[in-house]
Amino acid sequence: MALDLSPLLGARRDDTVGTMVRGLIGSEILRIAGEIRELVTQGKQVCNLTVGDFSPREFPIPASLGDAISTALKAGETNYPPSDGVLTLRQAVIRFYERALGLKYPLESVLIAGGARPVIYAIFRAVVDAGETVIYPVPSWNNNHYSYMVGAKAVEVVTSPEHGFMPTVAQLAPHLPEARLLCLCSPLNPTGTMISAEALRDIGQRVVEENRKRETQGRKPLIVMYDQIYWTLTFGQAKHVTPLELVPELAPYTVFVDGISKAFAATGVRVGWAVGPPSIISRMKDVLGHVGAWAPKAEQVAVARFLDDVPAVASYLETMKRRVDERLVALHQGFSAMKAAGLPVRSIEPQGAIYLSVQFDLMGKAGLKTNDDIRKLLLDKAGFALVPFQAFGLKADTGWFRLSVGAVSMEEIKAALPRVEAVLREVVGK
Repeated sequence: MALDLSPLLGARRDDTVGTMVRGLIGSEILRIAGEIRELVTQGKQVCNLTVGDFSPREFPIPASLGDAISTALKAGETNYPPSDGVLTLRQAVIRFYERALGLKYPLESVLIAGGARPVIYAIFRAVVDAGETVIYPVPSWNNNHYSYMVGAKAVEVVTSPEHGFMPTVAQLAPHLPEARLLCLCSPLNPTGTMISAEALRDIGQRVVEENRKRETQGRKPLIVMYDQIYWTLTFGQAKHVTPLELVPELAPYTVFVDGISKAFAATGVRVGWAVGPPSIISRMKDVLGHVGAWAPKAEQVAVARFLDDVPAVASYLETMKRRVDERLVALHQGFSAMKAAGLPVRSIEPQGAIYLSVQFDLMGKAGLKTNDDIRKLLLDKAGFALVPFQAFGLKADTGWFRLSVGAVSMEEIKAALPRVEAVLREVVGK
């Protein structure tokens, strides 16, 4: 008979854990996801636009990548990979960046990890000491949590829809002299917007000027983390730009965050990478070596083969971009039609990633006082699930939400929009 430990374990006790984790805030998105699972279990129809993931039914990984993973497993590629990544994959990433982005890096500039999250954590750990300043725009993904974990002083720059929720050099400039790390992301999670070449050039030039000044003062440089995990997913006339093509002098200070999770709908395959100055990359490798956050070896071998198959990569991305874009456009057009009909909603035309920014201007109407009130209303009455910008560091209740299209079908979107319109009409009495 098994020993039942439940009576001994008792309720959760905060005195058994350290100070850092006691203050660590859990994921708001995961909390919302739990609510949705409960509703679905009860049989409620829900158009789930919350998760920044892909349904394999709607967006399967490339067939040749799946085949290559199976082949690598059968070939016995199941032991530890090198701590900086399988050599063939690091070389493939170098060729991929040179071919697609026009950036040529040495081998020592590439580090492979188990997705982009360990890469971001390693950048924070390798660069930022406790008490040093990290600057990031809000809304943005998890920079607030990483800053907290390393004991950094977080400086949040609140952005506006008029600038596509991207920071301007004027907003950042006052904070740059004291900063150690500047976090940028384009295309941006959660907004689906992209930074312009002009804005990125201005920021990059200001960072270079700051670091030249610091060099004469014997101070540590300001490092830029440029998260471009969604860079292959751009739409319409939007064009992805990197800071280095605009300001090459930024190369010693810039670390790219990237991987296959979003580009190839392969979030569960867990292959990401950092590309940057070898002096930083080598220390990131040491951090992740102790954590053991390596990508599985078979998957690394397979991704190396897939990245070098240029026709297969191009074909997959063409199809995927078209299918993501049609979902984003359907939502944007639906909300634009509602706005034209006088309903209090607006969205920003999709530019990149798998997200659409939508504002429901319902504060003060029908007793709605917070974003969470609006979220619950749409979930309960329209079966429409979305995530408020508060989950991405924005504190104000502005009515802005992230809609993610990777796990829904066109049919679900088309069925949900009339339900949302009916709720809005009910709230405003139209």
